[in-house]
Amino acid sequence: MNRIVETSLSRLAYFCPGGRTARPQLQRWRGVRIGSNVWIGLYVYIDELHPEELSIGSNCTIGIRTSIITHMYSGPRRRSSNGSVVIENNVFIGPHCVILPNVRIGEGAVVQAGTVVSRSVPARTLWCAAVAGPMAAVTVPLTTEHEYAAFLRGLRPLSSRPDREL
Repeated sequence: MNRIVETSLSRLAYFCPGGRTARPQLQRWRGVRIGSNVWIGLYVYIDELHPEELSIGSNCTIGIRTSIITHMYSGPRRRSSNGSVVIENNVFIGPHCVILPNVRIGEGAVVQAGTVVSRSVPARTLWCAAVAGPMAAVTVPLTTEHEYAAFLRGLRPLSSRPDREL
C-alpha cells in the first residue's frame, strides 16, 4: 500500500467516529487482521510501520488512548526486532494501555487500564498494572454478551501471586 495512503488511514482511524464500524474497518484496510464485533476506542494508536503484525480476535474491546506497538527499532528497518501482537477472542483492554511487541493476550483476558503489557497474558486472566501480573482467573468474559456484575462475580482469586512470594 502507498505509504501516504497508509499514514492517512492511520491518522483518520485515530479520531474518526465509529468505534465498532469505521475505526475497525480503517484498520483492516491498513492490514490489521480484525474479527467481528470489535470496538476500538478513540485515539488508539496502532503501529504505523507494521499494522499487518497485529491480529485482533472477535468480541474484543480496545480502550481509549491505548497504544499497540509491533516493532522496536530505529534507523534502518531490522525485521529481526519485530514481533507480532495477537489479541485473542473476548479480550477487554482498558484505556491508556501500552501493548508491546511479541505479546499474545489470551482468550477472555482483561487488561486493567494503564497497564504496560510487555509479556504474554494467559487466557481468562485479569492482568493489572499495580503488580504487572495476574490477579485473578476470568471465568466470565468482559464482552457485550455479559453484564459487568457477572464478570466481577466470575473472578476467581489466584492461590498464589508471584509478586507476593519472597
